[in-house]
Amino acid sequence: MISIDLSGKIALVTGGSGQLGRVMVRRLAAAGADILVHYHQNREQAMSLVQTLAAAGTRAAAVQADVTDFESVLHMRDEAARFGSPDIVVNNAVIQYAWKDILEQDTADFYSQFASTVMHNTYMFKAFAPAMLEKGAGKFVVINTECAMRCDPGAAAYSAAKRGLDGLCRSFAKEVGSRGITVNQVAPGWMITERERAAGAVTSGDYVDSVPMGRRGYDEDIADAVLFFASGLSDFITGAFLSVSGGRVMPTI
Repeated sequence: MISIDLSGKIALVTGGSGQLGRVMVRRLAAAGADILVHYHQNREQAMSLVQTLAAAGTRAAAVQADVTDFESVLHMRDEAARFGSPDIVVNNAVIQYAWKDILEQDTADFYSQFASTVMHNTYMFKAFAPAMLEKGAGKFVVINTECAMRCDPGAAAYSAAKRGLDGLCRSFAKEVGSRGITVNQVAPGWMITERERAAGAVTSGDYVDSVPMGRRGYDEDIADAVLFFASGLSDFITGAFLSVSGGRVMPTI
């Protein structure tokens, strides 16, 4: 039987206390990884998740940072070093605004989306890749979106930032690939999360009709893709853009 064993590995998840992030954290912990849960403002949620992990036998801690600020990210790196240098970094945090047509969207939103997407990942690469390079191994898993390829009306600020993120990740994958670091992207569709389960998830309508598999996916589907890229099963894969959208986005060659 093939199993994924991350025992002895340390995984840091930005936005780890959020809707998708907390499921990623649980998946990585279930595979044996020690966990660093990043949060920006919701310390209470992060600490609750850490306590739940610790009660289940996982070594875990919470770390705080504004991922749009390089000094804050460097401070988080130094705080994380007390726990241990991450072998796996999942860049999941993002700011997302209400979608509007370009002519109606505040120009500041475009800069903010770029900061929380492209610069967030740039700062994380700069902060955490050097230690991976010293070890000759490491994995970055970056959360993108189906919107980066669809570029639907009203999604310009978000799509533009996520398309920029794709270019950043591909370049970085080529820069560090020969030195043992992989850089891969997971691109969710509109997933059903804990919040929606509690409130009642949308399971029909135009979006669902546009998904070849005829349904929406779940947060666990994203966590499983992250787990794959965090594991040794993906050691010879880098620069990938994996759509987890039920076929709504099908990257072509």
